Amino acid sequence: MIVLDEHLKRVGVQEAIRRWYRGSVCTIRDLRPGTIIKDDVVPVLLQAAAQPTFVTVDWMDFWQRTMPHPRFCLICFTLPPDRGAEIAVLLRRLLRLPPFKTKASRMGKIARVSGVQVAYYQARDSQTYVLPLP
Repeated sequence: MIVLDEHLKRVGVQEAIRRWYRGSVCTIRDLRPGTIIKDDVVPVLLQAAAQPTFVTVDWMDFWQRTMPHPRFCLICFTLPPDRGAEIAVLLRRLLRLPPFKTKASRMGKIARVSGVQVAYYQARDSQTYVLPLP
């Protein structure tokens, strides 16, 4: 399951991901309809979902501020939300890397993705890893 931050639905990221991703794609609001969802509640909602990968452009509020948890993956893009088409393409490239290829391998990771590389940290590990983005 890919869960998008609410900002990304408006710029067509959800539709772009659905073209190639076989699983479900929803927004964070779909996990708790009819309510305002603050950033500090996002990890709690993700823990209650089935192995979600949360995608956001709000990297300054999540990167190195959120504790990784084995029940979810959080991917932060450093691109502005109006570059939604690029976000979908970069996400697809990221999900081809071995540490992110399967749900099981990406659970517990929090990543920051730029156009050329991905940096990530993970549960039960204090190191930050950096990989080139293919």
